[in-house]
Amino acid sequence: MRKKGKWRFGAILLSLLLMLGACSSKSDSSKEQSKESDKKDNKKVTIVYARGKDVTKGTKMIVDEFNATHPNIQVVFKEMPSDSGQQHDTYVTQLNGKSSEIDVFDMDVIWPAEFAQADYVLPLDRFIQQDGIDLSQYNQGALAASQFNGKQWALPKFIDAGLLYYRTDLVSKDEVPKTWDDLLKMAKEKKGKGGTKFGYVFQAKQYEGLVCNAIEFVASYGGQFINEKNEVVVNSPETIKGLKKLVEVANSTIVPGNVNTFTEIESDQAFIEGQTAFLRNWPYEFASANDKEKSKIVGKVGIAPLPAGDKGSAAALGGWQAGINKYSKHPKEAWEFLKFMAGAEGQKLDAIYGGHAPTITSLYSDSDVVKANPTFGDKGFQDGLNAAVPRPVAANYQEISDIIQIEVSKAISKQETVEEAVKNMEAQMKEKLKK
Repeated sequence: MRKKGKWRFGAILLSLLLMLGACSSKSDSSKEQSKESDKKDNKKVTIVYARGKDVTKGTKMIVDEFNATHPNIQVVFKEMPSDSGQQHDTYVTQLNGKSSEIDVFDMDVIWPAEFAQADYVLPLDRFIQQDGIDLSQYNQGALAASQFNGKQWALPKFIDAGLLYYRTDLVSKDEVPKTWDDLLKMAKEKKGKGGTKFGYVFQAKQYEGLVCNAIEFVASYGGQFINEKNEVVVNSPETIKGLKKLVEVANSTIVPGNVNTFTEIESDQAFIEGQTAFLRNWPYEFASANDKEKSKIVGKVGIAPLPAGDKGSAAALGGWQAGINKYSKHPKEAWEFLKFMAGAEGQKLDAIYGGHAPTITSLYSDSDVVKANPTFGDKGFQDGLNAAVPRPVAANYQEISDIIQIEVSKAISKQETVEEAVKNMEAQMKEKLKK
């Protein structure tokens, strides 16, 4: 009987130990799973943001601030070609191959519709809705440029318009040229003074920047390339007169002999090194020219509207948007960065350190923004942004742009007359718009 009792006691004890062991094992397993879950939740996600070369500190400040305030997301900046045409083609090549190499990327104001139609970018509507983003805070023209088929495909980062910059140590406010003829005369007088090599610098390379300059000359004389009804109207006396003035300036002694190789990068470099008295560039130039670490003309920078033609001054509407790669492996994290960068905080940093004109209108009354760039507080400057001339609106804009670039370049290099260039543009544009 004792042996039988001892056996039963031993069996019970063994069962208890096995149960305790099982419980302990389940508990340990549960703890391990919890730890793994925590690790997964706390895992840092890396996303790649791509944009063209930034000659200011704006991009670095935005990325650094985001990374500091979002410990679970690390943004890495990938520099793309500074030429917007090369940038466009690089994106198209990558996205056409369904590459997930980049997550967020900048788009010229003329690209969103094309990229949306090609299915390269994610629609942002659900993100905007779930986070309650107030789109009414944005400049509506810039916002409309990123809409297509009733959806929002990008958020506007900054708005651009061409401006005339000048050396205040060489040119007084009263001397600032009012017309293109005034500019030709004044730039000739100032060339060689104060260490300058040139009188005027602008973007005349065969790329998108030349299209913007051409539009400004043409519009200042009352001409257009394509009108609001999508009709080709380039072959007009007004357009011919505007382009003739552009060709005259490009072949004058006031510009560099190789001005047909100049983009924004070369133009900025010539100005901040004190090589030119006058410059045509975008709003960011004020910050670049007053950067003490690289500019030789700090505190000597003035801004004015571009010179006028017969119909007044005109500035090409520009600017950049940002969207999310459809093939991104981290769309939620990509949205968090895009929301920050294109939101008030990101745009404020870009306005202060990058010199870019915000698309969030309230920032024009922000004291920090106006202190960093007094131009933004000027009502005339703000009105100029709102009244800037858009580039031709066409579903196949890139093809229209290529036509303008090629034909205007031929006119500048005297391979053909302006009249011949205009006739060629008319025929080619009509053919393209038939498609």
